[in-house]
This record gives sequence, C-alpha cells and structure tokens, in this order.
Amino acid sequence: MTRESPADLLALHAVRITGFADTPVLADRVGLGTAAATEALEDAEARGWVRRAAFADLAGWSLTDAGRAENERALAAELAATGRGDDVRAVYRDFLPLNARLQRACTDWQLRPAPGGRLAANDHTDQEWDAGVVRELAALDTEVGPLAARLEAVLTRFRGYDARFGSALRRVRAGDDSWVDGTDVDSCHRVWFELHEDLVATLGIDRGAEPCVS
Repeated sequence: MTRESPADLLALHAVRITGFADTPVLADRVGLGTAAATEALEDAEARGWVRRAAFADLAGWSLTDAGRAENERALAAELAATGRGDDVRAVYRDFLPLNARLQRACTDWQLRPAPGGRLAANDHTDQEWDAGVVRELAALDTEVGPLAARLEAVLTRFRGYDARFGSALRRVRAGDDSWVDGTDVDSCHRVWFELHEDLVATLGIDRGAEPCVS
C-alpha cells in the first residue's frame, strides 16, 4: 500500500526540493492547502528548521542546516516505515542513466560545438541540432513515467513528476524554448532536478558521491 506523508514532512520537504519559494508555491508543490502549509512552516520556523526572507519584491522560505538534518531524519523514518526502501533504491539505480542523458541534452541545448570553439554557446539557429535535443527530451518523457509510477506506489508524495515533465515538454514543442531549462518556470530541467533531489534526499545520498554514469 502506498504511504501518505504528513503535512509537516511535506512542507519541510517542499522547501528542501524547491530551494527558495513562498508559501503558496510550496503548498501547491506538495498538494497542501495554503492554511496547512502556513501552519506547518511557521511551526518549522519556531523550531529553527526554516527561515523566511524578503528581497525587494521576492520573498520565501529556505532550509536551515538543522532543517536539512530534520528533513533527512523524517524521510529516513518514513521510508523505513514503508518497508520498501529496496524498491526506491531500485528506481534510483534505473534513474541514473536517464539522468546522464538529461544532463547531456541540457548541455547540448546550451552549447553547440562550432569551428570557433568546442564550447560555443548555442545560438539556436541550427534547427536540426535543437530538434535532436527535443527528441531526446521526448524519449526521456516516455521513460520517466514508469519510474514515477513505481515511486508513487511507495510514497504518494512522488506523484506528478511525470505529468509536470510532460507539460513542460509540450510547451517546448509549442515553441517556448524557456521550458527546456528555464529556472523561473517549471521547465524540463527544473522538474528533473527536483525529482533527482527528491530521490537523493529520500535515500540519504550525497549527490557528490553519486556514481558517474556515461
């Protein structure tokens, strides 16, 4: 049976995987009502796990070191309670080669070798080059769905990654290039980054110690 995560874990985890965002964004990200998210975040703030900051017209929550430790403790306990940690670890192993492909695709979107330099910026004038990147994103879209389904069968908080990736890809195909790797929209790269962060956080893995997959 798939496990539902409590509101306090979801709110803290939303800050972990998004990095910096305000309450409505975090609430939407993990499917909480705004009131429930506000209560959980304010409680976390009182415990020293998150802090809220504002810069000009930008405001949001960020995780403290203590909050990161608490998030990892809660995630480990939750995964242990499912009795299905091996299932999530198996998904992670299958995810790694796909992650390497996503990274290559995003690099190819940003850089295109040219006579003047191997690391020349991609000016997006070579339509076939860019189309190759989009084809690879489409191939990854077909493969992330089964992985997301396997994760959701263990923990419902993994729900939606495949739908978000597919939505971003449709915007790319419609001609909006920012949805490949934009940081201010729910782009293909951003969705994938959050899935990766969710996996390593859930499994207690240091990204820096991940195996290289070619």
